[in-house]
Amino acid sequence: MPLIEQTLPTLSDTLVPPIVRGTADLTSFAYQGNDHEALMHRIDTSPAPNPPLARQAARTYDTAIALQLGFRRAEGLDLQDTALDASPIWRIDGAPDGALRLLALVGPGDLMTNTPLDFLTNHLNVRLDLLYLLPDRPLPAVIPDHDVAFFALGEADPATMARLRRLFAAWPRPALNDPQFLPALQRDTLSRSLAGIPTIASPTAVATSRTELQAHLDTGSPIPGFDTSGFATPTGPYPCLIRPIGSHAGAGLSRLTTPAELANYLRFCFDRQFFLTAFHDYQGPDGLYRKSRVGFIDRQPYLCHMAISKNWMVHYLNADMTESAAKRAEEAAAMAAFDQGFARRHQTAFAALHERLGFDVYSIDCAETQDGRLLVFEADTAAIIHLMDPPDLFPYKPPQMQKVFAAFETTLHRHATKPQPAAA
Repeated sequence: MPLIEQTLPTLSDTLVPPIVRGTADLTSFAYQGNDHEALMHRIDTSPAPNPPLARQAARTYDTAIALQLGFRRAEGLDLQDTALDASPIWRIDGAPDGALRLLALVGPGDLMTNTPLDFLTNHLNVRLDLLYLLPDRPLPAVIPDHDVAFFALGEADPATMARLRRLFAAWPRPALNDPQFLPALQRDTLSRSLAGIPTIASPTAVATSRTELQAHLDTGSPIPGFDTSGFATPTGPYPCLIRPIGSHAGAGLSRLTTPAELANYLRFCFDRQFFLTAFHDYQGPDGLYRKSRVGFIDRQPYLCHMAISKNWMVHYLNADMTESAAKRAEEAAAMAAFDQGFARRHQTAFAALHERLGFDVYSIDCAETQDGRLLVFEADTAAIIHLMDPPDLFPYKPPQMQKVFAAFETTLHRHATKPQPAAA
């Protein structure tokens, strides 16, 4: 039987999958400065009540996460395959009896493949189970019963997408984050997804090849599909950003201002496929760049962080927020004023976003243009929304993030009590 026609699993109140520490627990522990040896000790001393075989499987699963946290991605993914051969279902440790039961459909891959739900649920009265949708394999015949399902894959190939859409339509419990919207989030389609919204600036991005880029250098020919209207200077496609396809978190990302810089980039980068993105200068009057992560839960916006940097490539970890009391004070003020400030200024843009990106839970990395538009860099269902920063340095974050966590829990309970429509 083709996987797209597979019968849905039976729901069981008694099935207990292997219990693991999971991504959020181990990432938070590593974020505190603990090394791989300390992570392994934490895994080996897990209090989870696993029987012997499940204990070994859980150790393998958590070790795969620890290896990725230690920048040993290939080893971690190999070990993840071993863990998933042992079980396609896992339970995050720590949920009390009587907790709301959340089942996430996830896919194999690195730490940025799926919505990292345990960064939220570890602060809530929610039991989180992870059900892996594996290529070329049917779902298990029996899975844990649950109150709500969450389709957590952040991207999918066409075959997986067709399978996800059928599962979402037929799922026997209320389900969040309809996967039909995932293609609109891809780096080279987001600007087209948001085209025609006057309150939003979303820089043009295209997938391109080394061959096409070299032809541009050799002949001056345009780069196919790279329409930079409204973003580029009279110098053609420059300035622009380039990164290898499949890279994340700024790996391999560079800003190009001349053909010579593109030639030099290609000389030292051996990838064959790239994303090229128009660069929109969002530097403030004080010379600093500000980039915000706004999370949306049931269409309500929440400021999850704001990074401030003198560098155009802003990530929270490279913005020196821990070293600057002034930056932290500005972030605290932005959080306090967000509902009446940023969110109110961009409420029309947010409403338009929700019409194009119909997820229940997602986030954007964004800034403000000098002419007052919402500058959207990325929209994502797999970005981390967390409370890992030390509270002594960031005392304003716990109350802010507790608002986010509470909103997510409210959404889960609201969906759990919805009447179920007839299956498609």
